[in-house]
Amino acid sequence: MPLINVKLIDGVFTEAQKKQMVTRLTDAMVSIEGENMRQVTWVVIEEVKSGDWALGGKTLTTADVKALAAGRGQNASSSAGGTAELARVGT
Repeated sequence: MPLINVKLIDGVFTEAQKKQMVTRLTDAMVSIEGENMRQVTWVVIEEVKSGDWALGGKTLTTADVKALAAGRGQNASSSAGGTAELARVGT
């Protein structure tokens, strides 16, 4: 019984996007483990308060992630430790 735990910064993704994550992550696991395991595949989405997430010792806010996802802001990119790839999930 797999458990997929996804941690996100609060306010970055919509409810529809989070539902899509659940569906796609479940489908990915089922493609590996078989359809009979769908009913016991858990996906938990936990949202971390904006500013309570840090990379490389620097905090990351909802606004930072949205700026990264939009391809804006050198400050957002540097505060995220150059991890723009993480933010692209929200686009």
